[in-house]
Amino acid sequence: MSYARPDALVSTEWLAAHLDAPDVRVVDGSFYLPAQNRDAKAEYAAQHIPGAVFFDIDEIADSNNPLPHMMPPPEKFSSRVRRLGLGDGVRIVVYDGSPMMGASRVWWMFRAFGHKDVAVLDGGLPKWVREGRPVTDDATVPRERHFTARLDSTLIRDVDQVKRLLDTKTEHVVDARAAPRFRGEAPEPRPGLRLGHMPGALNLPYGDLVDAKTGTMLPNDALRQRLATAGIDPARKVTASCGSGVSACVVALALYLSGAKEAAIYDGSWAEWGSRQDTPIITGG
Repeated sequence: MSYARPDALVSTEWLAAHLDAPDVRVVDGSFYLPAQNRDAKAEYAAQHIPGAVFFDIDEIADSNNPLPHMMPPPEKFSSRVRRLGLGDGVRIVVYDGSPMMGASRVWWMFRAFGHKDVAVLDGGLPKWVREGRPVTDDATVPRERHFTARLDSTLIRDVDQVKRLLDTKTEHVVDARAAPRFRGEAPEPRPGLRLGHMPGALNLPYGDLVDAKTGTMLPNDALRQRLATAGIDPARKVTASCGSGVSACVVALALYLSGAKEAAIYDGSWAEWGSRQDTPIITGG
């Protein structure tokens, strides 16, 4: 069963056939948590898909906000991606070195800033390499391209908006963290955060949406089943949350592919919610 909105995902076969197309730009959006002990920028320098540029999630962010990798102002986003040669009139394909996490965040950021012609490489760099496709350590020298940033406020939520959503139940709030963290049974990777979850939030771990063997998104029927099992009504809008606003974007991608309403992201996520004293928290299932 094909996806309801297949434009958000491309196969390695498709990218290999379009790698030299003048209107296609390839982006490495790899992102890793500190506990993973991986350096995304160093790995990109050592090996990347030919022509790819590196999108630094931690740097293309709001440097005035103490929370990690929060969305930057439109002018900063526009400036940074313009230098990467990513702009109006091109199809952007984003990949990463982990199961869809960083690539989904970059996909969502471009959509939130008004660039809809963006897709994630299904299976990312690991699948590309397993298939023996070309990689290089040659530096990519992009040509600047104008980018028009228009923030779509329907795709992003702040803490006060999430509080209202939990009170009014007008949208699903979906937490993409692993179940033990959601229940408050496992420690948070960032120190100083309270344990548990938002009252009324649903739990859909982002890893449940990805095939563990191939690193590719589950097929459409399996995605819809996962969403239904989590209690998500596809007719209701979702605000997705996670540890710091990255893996929540995998949930947003899955919802988009399945044909559900396009999700918003709570950008502060648990890094913000779990650090405050005015945000309600519960533990357990």
